[in-house]
Amino acid sequence: MKNLFLFLTSIIFCFNICFADDTNKGEKSMGEKTLVVYYSWGGNTKTVAKKINEIVKGTIFEIEPKTPYSTDYQTVVDEAKKEIQNGEKREIKENFKGDLSKFDTIFIGSPNWWGTVAPVVITFIKENNLEGKTIIPFITHGGGGRQNTISDLEKALPKSTFKEALTLSGSLVNKSDDEIKTWLNKLGY
Repeated sequence: MKNLFLFLTSIIFCFNICFADDTNKGEKSMGEKTLVVYYSWGGNTKTVAKKINEIVKGTIFEIEPKTPYSTDYQTVVDEAKKEIQNGEKREIKENFKGDLSKFDTIFIGSPNWWGTVAPVVITFIKENNLEGKTIIPFITHGGGGRQNTISDLEKALPKSTFKEALTLSGSLVNKSDDEIKTWLNKLGY
């Protein structure tokens, strides 16, 4: 009887190993370790962030300044210029509450302001440990392209690995689905 029990136990064990569905064994879902973090003044960067997150299925977080920028375009242009020229830091309303150590890949989105990323994005970077993370930037602009946005992010995150960035004109973000999908596909999503 004891031998029969051992024999049946061995068969069941072997069956479980040989025929178990291991398609997800040891793998993470695509977005399980992905964070999409962004700042958006006029909504363009937010639109792109949402489109990215629909595909990567990660966690999404909007960086919001403690003191909001003006809603008037010319005023915000002047505010941003002054902050960037003076190296000022804009405080964040509320920092990310999750555990950043669980994320391997972080998409970082910002509008191009005066040739660089919005100061509040740099605040987020300085207040959070992103060392060793894979950073994938996405930039929106009103005609200036990416300029120094990517190199400034690389300077702010010297111990992170960067992958190909996406740069989109703000006026085209609502028609950018195919471009975003192609870019993400190149990145393996």
